[in-house]
Amino acid sequence: MYRVTQGSNAQRAAVHDWLAGLDALPPETADRVVTAWVTSWTSSEWAELGEIPFSAKAPGYPLAKHVNEVTRAGQALIPRAEADWGVALDPAIILPILILHDVDKPLLAARDAEGKVVKSSLAGRMPHGVIGAMLLRELGFDQRVVETVATHATDAPFHNDSAEAHVLHYADLFAADHALRAQGLVPFYRR
Repeated sequence: MYRVTQGSNAQRAAVHDWLAGLDALPPETADRVVTAWVTSWTSSEWAELGEIPFSAKAPGYPLAKHVNEVTRAGQALIPRAEADWGVALDPAIILPILILHDVDKPLLAARDAEGKVVKSSLAGRMPHGVIGAMLLRELGFDQRVVETVATHATDAPFHNDSAEAHVLHYADLFAADHALRAQGLVPFYRR
């Protein structure tokens, strides 16, 4: 499924360079975030980060762009949620959730013999979010991060009810609808 690895300096630099929000994390957490992404990427069939698609449904939209859009949208929602909902969101929890919510996607997409992006065989055996949560637990992330990543997918059988999960949900769907619209596809909003 995956093999936890630090990766090479070049791989770590590539991940570090495309992830928004790392600078707002403590260095040790940022390092584990990079390790999670390097592990998923190097355990997948994708040779380059920029090749990894957002999904088989929107294969022309880069996963990296989606992840960064979710992170930025979530960061914009945090003060609004705190003010309107009367909650305090811990940056040490919400930021890793935003940055890592799709960490398993490199493992869930593949190319078929004709080069078309399809779901990987792993995607047929395990749901999106669960594999990422397993990896994050192995890397020692807070249980709240693990649980939210595990249950964030729109088709998950149940969803975490924390404020962090709600912020991720709205940021993720906002960015996912952008990805789908950019590919000329029907956004979640219109389904």
